[in-house]
Amino acid sequence: MITARIAADFVEEYATLLELSGASPFRVRAYANAVRALETLTSPLDELLAAGTLTEVKGIGASVAELVAEFADTGTAQAYEKIRAATPEGLLDMLRVPGLGPRKINAIRKALGIETLDALEQASRAGQLAALKGFGPKTQATILKGIEYIRAHEGHCRTDTAHQSAQSLLAALRSHAQRLAVAGQVRRGRETVQQLDLVLSTPDAEAAAAFAAHPDIAEVLAPSTGRLSSGLQANLHVVSDDAFPVALHFYTGSEEHRAALRAKAAERGLVLNERGLWRGDERIECADEAALFAALGLAYIPPELRENQGEVEAAAADALPELVTTADIRGMLHVHSTYSDGADSLEAMARAVRERGFEYMGIADHSQTAAYAGGLNVVEVQRQWEEIDRLNEALAPFRIFKGIESDILGDGSLDYDDDLLAQFDFVVVSVHSQFNLSRDAMTARIVRAIEHPAATIVGHPTGRLLLRREGYAVDIEQIIEAAACCGVALEINAHPARLDLDWRHVKKARDHGVQIAVNTDAHSVAGLDHLGYGIGIARKGWLRATDIPNALGCEAIAAWLRRQT
Repeated sequence: MITARIAADFVEEYATLLELSGASPFRVRAYANAVRALETLTSPLDELLAAGTLTEVKGIGASVAELVAEFADTGTAQAYEKIRAATPEGLLDMLRVPGLGPRKINAIRKALGIETLDALEQASRAGQLAALKGFGPKTQATILKGIEYIRAHEGHCRTDTAHQSAQSLLAALRSHAQRLAVAGQVRRGRETVQQLDLVLSTPDAEAAAAFAAHPDIAEVLAPSTGRLSSGLQANLHVVSDDAFPVALHFYTGSEEHRAALRAKAAERGLVLNERGLWRGDERIECADEAALFAALGLAYIPPELRENQGEVEAAAADALPELVTTADIRGMLHVHSTYSDGADSLEAMARAVRERGFEYMGIADHSQTAAYAGGLNVVEVQRQWEEIDRLNEALAPFRIFKGIESDILGDGSLDYDDDLLAQFDFVVVSVHSQFNLSRDAMTARIVRAIEHPAATIVGHPTGRLLLRREGYAVDIEQIIEAAACCGVALEINAHPARLDLDWRHVKKARDHGVQIAVNTDAHSVAGLDHLGYGIGIARKGWLRATDIPNALGCEAIAAWLRRQT
């Protein structure tokens, strides 16, 4: 069964391909309108398809309904496959450049004959784009910056993609293993991954062959090394069982962390490498990683902290924090519903949160300025509050808190008047527009929003989309200081496309006394399950449960929210 959100994404991609192909603007607009209609369905998509009534939904015509039905049955559609095959691959690469949509790509293609990212880069560096009508030097500079970002992250993939590949490989290799674990950047909880590392101990000579034969391995590069269909390199490190703990540590990394541990070993007259911990020719037996750290006079260092960011010194002083776990989280804040751009109803989201064992949910649909996302006007806010009151009676003791994701406007003011904002249980303040402000202007804009009495949490503080665009220019130090001064929390947005706030800034915020909410920003029931990615970033940022407001129980979070607003 596909969700309305998945179908909307498919139709949106088809509309993009149509526009790239030069199709009639009216046809393209029909599919673009259908995307919005699918995103705001009030009935389950599978029921509408089964009843043949999808065309009764305003904005969805017969051709869209046919495309969606075929996609639901087969996972694709002939019309999509045909236009996808006819679209030059280079145009799809150009779509990855922030700010370049089909219309601009078509204009560049028509004027300069450009169909590849390389040619686009060359034209940008030669100043050719700036001379085109509707572009100019500023647009050209933005495009070039976007290309440079793409180049810098070539070969990376998001952590969720890497996790999925890792789980598939683990399942296939488990029967060949004594011990088997994911290592590398995935184990350290990095937000993007350059390669996938697995460590396996076994006497089974067939393990490497099973790895190479896995259907996800698109190309065998060397014994125990392959290229996944996603483009990610995967490495299988086969070791003896007595070498497994040290090998797991070594291949988890990072290189800087390993170097710090080698220095610790040298202080004790020992040598540490991927084969073991040695005193001369004698290998010191380590039953697990904890024993390895103990042999070096250190407390166990969780994998997420192994970045040489002070963790070795803290372990030597027995001063490492007790890191938060997913089990510590008691409620979900910042989720969306069909009131704005969510794929599932308010009730469906609430029941799904409750079924996952949480005590509360904070609904935070988009505010009225976010018309592109179905932002709520004042009447719709009141209607949502009435439904929340009914659901709170029906679902008690589970509780839904009345929140909003209020757009931070260009001048730093919030969307809605102060009287209405004061009536919400909490307000997530977020930037969704005007990303190209100067660093000073963007910083002042966000600081002003933080200073608003209604502000509770700053959503996705830098606005980055991993592997797609950098965050906007902002002085994150000033944001942290303003949040600390005003008692406003910052968000770790757990969606694997964001994972924003960056872990490198999380610890700084914590050290300033700023609370960090770990929020899924779920726009569907499935999105609730992204929480673990956010917890990984929280752990990389040295967070404890006490640093996270939604690790509080229902009554405690209610009191915390009252203090914030």
